[in-house]
Order: sequence, then C-alpha cells, then structure tokens
Amino acid sequence: MRTQKIVAAVAGAALALALTACGQGGAGAGGGPLIAIVSKGFQHQFWQAVKKGAEQEAAAKGARTTFVGPATEKDVEQQINMLTNELAKSPQALGFAALDSRAAANLLQQAKSQKIPVVAFDSGVDSDIPVTTVATDNKAAAAEAAKHLAQQLGGQGKVAMVVHDQTSLSGKDRRDGFLDWMHQNAPGITVLAPQYGGGDQLESANITKSIISANPDLKGIYASNEGSAIGVIKGVQESGKAGAITIAGFDSGQAQIDAINSGVESGAVTQDPVDMGKQLVDAALKAINGEQLPKRIDTAFYWYDKANITDPKIQAALYQ
Repeated sequence: MRTQKIVAAVAGAALALALTACGQGGAGAGGGPLIAIVSKGFQHQFWQAVKKGAEQEAAAKGARTTFVGPATEKDVEQQINMLTNELAKSPQALGFAALDSRAAANLLQQAKSQKIPVVAFDSGVDSDIPVTTVATDNKAAAAEAAKHLAQQLGGQGKVAMVVHDQTSLSGKDRRDGFLDWMHQNAPGITVLAPQYGGGDQLESANITKSIISANPDLKGIYASNEGSAIGVIKGVQESGKAGAITIAGFDSGQAQIDAINSGVESGAVTQDPVDMGKQLVDAALKAINGEQLPKRIDTAFYWYDKANITDPKIQAALYQ
C-alpha cells in the first residue's frame, strides 16, 4: 500500500510539475541564479548546518538558495511533493539528498528534461542524472566508528546496530561500512542484525530498549545518524545501562556532545555539514556554468570523543 501511494504521488507530482513549469521565466533573474535544495529532513541540527553553509556560499557567490526537507527522514511522499514544488520554480540547479532514489526517478528525469543540473548531496542518488555527489565517504566513516567501538570493547562481545534507514545510500553505506569492518577485523565481536528507526529519536529509543531486553549480555551499540544516536542514548539510559553499554554514534548535535562529555556515549563520527553545504552550492554554480565536475566530491569526517572534543579541528566540524 505504501509503495502504491508513493507511485501515485510521483505520477501526480510529475503532472503537476509539467503544468506548473509552463510559462515560468528564468528563476535567477533579478537576484542571481537560484539553487533549490531538497534535503532528507529538517528537524536535526545537521540539516540546519548544511543550510547555513549553503546560504553562506550562495551569499558569497551572488546566488540564491531555497532549502526544504520533510518533517522526518521516513516521509518519502512528503519529500517527493517538496521536490515537485522546488522544480516547479524552474531553478538553475537542484541539490537533492534522496530518501528513496527510485521514488524520485521520474522527477529527476523531469529535471534533466528541463536542463536543470542535479547535484546529489549527503546521500548519493542511485541514478546517472546527478552531475556529481557531494558527500562524506559514509562507508569509510562507518568503518571508523566500528574500529573505535571494537577497540573500546577489547575486540570481544555482542554489538547492536540502530540504523536510520535501508533505502537511502547513506543509510546502506553506514550500515555496510560498519558491518564490513567488523567482519573483516573483529572476529571476536558478534554483530546483531541491523534495526531501523527512521532516524526518529523515540522509535530508536524503543528499539534500543527492546534490543537490551532481548540481549542482556549486550556490550555495545552503533547508531548511524544524529536522531538514531539520541534515541540510543535515551534507550540505554532508560534501561538503566548507562556506562555498561558502549555507544558509538554518528553526526553531532548538543545531545551527543553532552552524552560524550558525561561519559554516556563513548564517541561519534562527525561529518562537516557546513562544508557540505558550501561545496554543494559551489558545485551547483559550476554545473550552471557548464564546467565539468568529478563524479564525487568527498567532504571531511572525524572521530571525536572526550579526549579530542576540544581540538579546534573537531570543534569546527561540530554543530549544536
């Protein structure tokens, strides 16, 4: 039923876009080129930091941006509707972080037919339409989290995973990068099957409590994004296991910073979302000007914990 709803939404969206786009003039007139940005969400501070970086770069380069995202990172249909609305503005370029590449396929084809270059960001788009992808190497970043968690557990024990989704490329890469490293380098660690919380704090907390209840010998948990990590932290605390279960997170935000400083969370991998926003806009402007772009533009990531959280390099990549 959900798949049917998404297909129907895409079909309706494509029709609405075709009708709305007719008669529209250049969106960049009287204010520089317009870059429409559709993110995977809006509620997490990560996306606000990407937005900040994009706006800073646009202001510096004489461009304009719009920035939208669904209320949660599970709402594919809402993202499809937002993508439709942004394309209807006939922007000069589109930045897109896909929740579900297949659901967006028709609209990406529509963008191509309108000669609107698409720059994928954060999570790659499973399509040859984007001119480049601006993103963290999520597999490598997840492997870094796995390495640190394994070290902290002495290479032994049972570990759980709470992953934000299994449809976006970032979700799959952060899952697979963690699993691959553990399988190849930590034979003494048993990794439980991934559980998916949609990046929702409450759902991730409930999943965490269920995992702990079913596995009283659990030693560690890996959480694949900000919302997942906050939920895992809450779930561990509410289970009375703070300090007994080692948590490795992903992304930043005040809740994770506080948990690391207090010792509830061992550490996390942070991306550099402000830099991601800046590079997204820079790539979009180059695409508008017809410049050739590499297939991928990697942004930085760092492991941070209580020992290095005050390092200036780390501080520059953290967001609150």
